[in-house]
Amino acid sequence: MKTFYIIYLLLACQSIITGLSAQTVSGKLVDEKNEPMPYANVVLLSLPDSAFVSGTISGDDGTFSLSATAQPQIVRISSIGYTTIYRPVNPADMGIVRLTADTHQLGEVTVKADLPKMRLKGDAMVTTVAGSVLEKSGTGNDLLDKIPGISAEEGAVNVFGRGTAEVYINGRKVRSSSELEQLSSDNVKSVEVVRNPGARYDASVKAVVRILTKKAQGEGFGFDNRLVTRNRRTYGWTIYDQFNFNYRKNGFDLSGTLFGGKLRGGNNQQIVIDTYLDKLWQQKMDATYAKTKRSNIEGTLAMSYQFNEKHSMGIRYNIDRYMSTHEDWRYLTQVLCDNQPYENSSSQMIIHNPSTTHNLNYYYNGQAGNWNIDFNADGLWSPTKEIQNTTEIINEHNENHINTLNENNNTLYAAKLVLSHPLWQGNLSFGGEYSHTKRTNLYLNPEGILANDDSEIKEGAASMFADYTRSFGNVSIQAGIRYEHVGFDYYEKGKHIDVQSRKFDNIFPSLNINFPIGKTQVQLSYAGDITRPSYDNLRNSTYYANRYTYQTGNPFLTPTMTQNILLAASYQWLNVSVGYSRVKDDMIQISENYSEENPTISLMKVVNTESYDRMTASLTVAPTIGLWKPQFTAELYKQWFSIKTHNGIKSLNNPVGTFVWRNNFSLPAGILLDINAVYTTCGHNQNIYLQKDACNVSLALYKAFFNNRLSMQLQANNLLETDDADILIYSGIRTMSDYITQFRQVTLTLRYKFNAAKNKYKGTGAGQSQKNRI
Repeated sequence: MKTFYIIYLLLACQSIITGLSAQTVSGKLVDEKNEPMPYANVVLLSLPDSAFVSGTISGDDGTFSLSATAQPQIVRISSIGYTTIYRPVNPADMGIVRLTADTHQLGEVTVKADLPKMRLKGDAMVTTVAGSVLEKSGTGNDLLDKIPGISAEEGAVNVFGRGTAEVYINGRKVRSSSELEQLSSDNVKSVEVVRNPGARYDASVKAVVRILTKKAQGEGFGFDNRLVTRNRRTYGWTIYDQFNFNYRKNGFDLSGTLFGGKLRGGNNQQIVIDTYLDKLWQQKMDATYAKTKRSNIEGTLAMSYQFNEKHSMGIRYNIDRYMSTHEDWRYLTQVLCDNQPYENSSSQMIIHNPSTTHNLNYYYNGQAGNWNIDFNADGLWSPTKEIQNTTEIINEHNENHINTLNENNNTLYAAKLVLSHPLWQGNLSFGGEYSHTKRTNLYLNPEGILANDDSEIKEGAASMFADYTRSFGNVSIQAGIRYEHVGFDYYEKGKHIDVQSRKFDNIFPSLNINFPIGKTQVQLSYAGDITRPSYDNLRNSTYYANRYTYQTGNPFLTPTMTQNILLAASYQWLNVSVGYSRVKDDMIQISENYSEENPTISLMKVVNTESYDRMTASLTVAPTIGLWKPQFTAELYKQWFSIKTHNGIKSLNNPVGTFVWRNNFSLPAGILLDINAVYTTCGHNQNIYLQKDACNVSLALYKAFFNNRLSMQLQANNLLETDDADILIYSGIRTMSDYITQFRQVTLTLRYKFNAAKNKYKGTGAGQSQKNRI
C-alpha cells in the first residue's frame, strides 16, 4: 500500500508539472508473451482524489483510447489476474503497455482458481484454452465440441439455443468446414462465444465463435503433417492427409495447406409417411444400402506482409474440389392402404455430384492516427453438377427409369469496410458491406415426369452499421444499429418474374451491457436477427425421391425475423444463462399433396410458420479436482409452437433437455484420457418431435512424443451405439417418422510438427451470409 502512495504521488506531481491540455490518450496492451490483451479495464482518474472521470475497455487487438481533460489525471489499467498499472496521461501515446501476472496477489497455488477457464468478457463467454487440457483436444472441431454450449461435428458448429454459428480464426472468417479440421487445438489461445452478435455482424448471423490462436514465434520454414484414418461400422474406412507449411521472414508471411482424402459415409434410415385422406395411405421406406464415396482435394495459399505495427495486407486463395463422387442409395418401399398391402417396390438411386469451389480474399488492416481501418474484398466461384439415375421396380414386374441433371453456377463478389475511432471516452465503429450474387440453375428430366427448370437468381445486398462501446467504471455498454437492403430478382429462361422478385429493407438494433454483482460478472444483451432462405430452398424445380415422394423449393419464402434477449452470469467455474426469443415467419419443412389428381404423392417443401416464442436455459459447472477435470452442462429448450394436423391444431410444447458430462484425467507418462457422455431427452423442436432419448458415450486417448513434435490420438465415438435419431414430423394431413441408426466410429490421428507456427493472415472476409446461402 505504501508503494501505491509513492507511485500515486510521483504521477500526480508529473501531471501537475506538465500542465496538460485536452488530448486523446491511447496505447496497446500486451501480456508477458507480447500477445494482445483484449477487454482489459482502462480508467481515467482525477488527481488528487482518484475520482472516476471516464473509462473504456481494450479492443480485440489490445488497443485502447480515451480523452483526457486539462486537469491533472492518471490512467489505471487492470485485468483479472494481472498487476494493476498506473500511468500518467503524458505522453498521450503510451505505445506498448505490458501487463504481468499478479503473482504476489494470487500466489502460486491460487492462480488457476482466480483465472477461471470460462468467464464473461465484453459480448462473449470466453474459454481459456492455452495452458489447459483443452490444448490436447485434437483438431479445431474436437476443441469446439468440448466448449460449453457448442456442438461441432464435421465442420458444422452450432451454439445452443441459437443455431449455426459463424466461426472466425484471428478475425478471419472460416470459409471451409475443413479449416477447423486443419487447425490444431494446441495452437489455440482462447475461444469466445457470442450468442447475440452486435451490429458489426450481418443480421443473419445467429451466433459467433471467435478463435484466437497463440502468437506466431520465430522465423524461417516450418511445417506439420496430419494423417487421419477413421472407421465407421458398415461404411468402411475414411483416410485423409493434411500438410501445412509456413515461411516467415521479417514482415513477410507465406503459408499454405494441401489436403487430400478418400471419404466414406452413408445412412441407415427407415422412413414412414402416413397420409390421411378418405383412406389412410402409409408408405414405409427402408434403406437396405446407402453408402457414399468421395475423393476430395483442397489447397490454400496465403501471403501477407506487415509493413509495421500499423499496416498489413494480404491475399488468400483456396480451391476445394470433390472428384469421383459416388452415392448409392437403395430402398425397399411398401405402400399400405387402410393397413392392407397395396404396392411393393425397390429402388436404386445412383448420384454423381462433382463440384469445385474457388475462394479469393484480399485484406488491408491499417491505422492512421486514431483511425483503425479494416477492408476486405472477396470473390467466390462455385460450379456444381449432379447427375441422378433412379431405377424403380414395382411389384417385381414394372420397371421405371428416372434420370435428372442439375447444374448450378454460383458467383459472388463482396466488399466490406470497417472504420473505428475513439469518441466521448469510448470507441465508435462504423462501416458498410456490399455483395452481388448470381446463381443459375438448370434442371432437366428427359422422361418428362418432372418439369424442367432454367432459372436465374440475381441479388444485391448492401448494409451499413454503427457500433459504440464505452465503459462507466466496471460497467461496459455496447450499442449498435444495422441497416440492410436486399434486392432479389428472379428469372425464368431469361425473363424477369415480377411476382417472385422482391426488395427488403430492415433495421436491426443491438445492445449489450456487462456489469459485476460482487464477484459475479453479469451480461444482459438484446439483438434482432434475420434468416434468409437458402438459394436451394428458393428454387422452382422438383427433385425425385421415388414415385410417392418429391421435393421442391419455394420461391415465395420470406425471411425469418427473430428478437432475442439473453441474460448470463459467470462466477469462478460456474456459468448460467437464460434466453428468450420471439420468432416470426420461421421456416420449416412440410409435406403436402403434389396435386389434386395425385394426393397420395407427397411433395416436400419449406414454408413459413406463424409467430411463436421460445426460451433456453443452461448451467455449466467446471471445477478442477486434482488430476480430474470434470465439466457438467445442463441445457433446456422450450418452445410454444402450434401446427395444423389431420386431428386439428396440435401444440408442440414439450421441452428438450441436453446433459453433457465431460471428464479429463491426466495420467502418468503424459497420457490424457477423456471420457464423455451426451444425453438428449424427448421433446419438440419446431414441427419435430424427438420421440426417443439418445446417449452418446465417447472416449479419447492422447500422447505426445519427442518434445511434442509427434502426437497420437485415438478416439472412439458412440461407443454404446445408443445415439440413434428417432423423430416424428407433423405436416398437415401427413406425419413422417424418420429413424436413423448411428454406428460406432473409431479415429486414429498422427501428427508431426517441425518448427510449425500459425500464419499471420488477418483477412476477415466479406459477403459471408451470401456464401452460406450458396
